[in-house]
Amino acid sequence: MSSNDRQRVQRVPGARRAKLTPAPGTSAEPVPADDDAETAASGPSGDAGPNDERLRRDVPPHY
Repeated sequence: MSSNDRQRVQRVPGARRAKLTPAPGTSAEPVPADDDAETAASGPSGDAGPNDERLRRDVPPHY
């Protein structure tokens, strides 16, 4: 691997941390999420447990 194919550390004026240049072969554009990952993160839909309504109504005393 040549030295031109590597990430570099760049100093940012006025910032406490440095940043890296983009890795070779990558882009800054976001990748759309898979549909399966989105539904898995939201949890089961329609499977209501016996305490679900009570947990939604209960709030801590400082509210």
